[in-house]
Amino acid sequence: MEKLRNSVYLMGNAGTDLIVVNFSEGRKMARVSLAVNEFYKNSAGEAISHTQWFNLVFWGKTVAIAEALVKKGKMLCVAGRLNTQSYVDKKGNQRFTTEIFVNNLQEDE
Repeated sequence: MEKLRNSVYLMGNAGTDLIVVNFSEGRKMARVSLAVNEFYKNSAGEAISHTQWFNLVFWGKTVAIAEALVKKGKMLCVAGRLNTQSYVDKKGNQRFTTEIFVNNLQEDE
């Protein structure tokens, strides 16, 4: 069970094309948003569709995989871990961001 801590598995569609940032010494980081759709019926029997958006972050070797696979609208399967950070905005309000640091990426065929 130790390996299951802070694990996230998602399947959805890329909301944008991949954004790649190059750092010194050849390091890269990439970002993309992922839309995950849920479908269910409410108590009245009506079909409901709900979309949740997740921010994905790729580092190291996963950037090369993402560069080859990620295009806007493409169905992706990802595994990773949650990373939450806080910051203070310009108005002095504390804000939080949650991202998924991806360590495994596959396209859904």
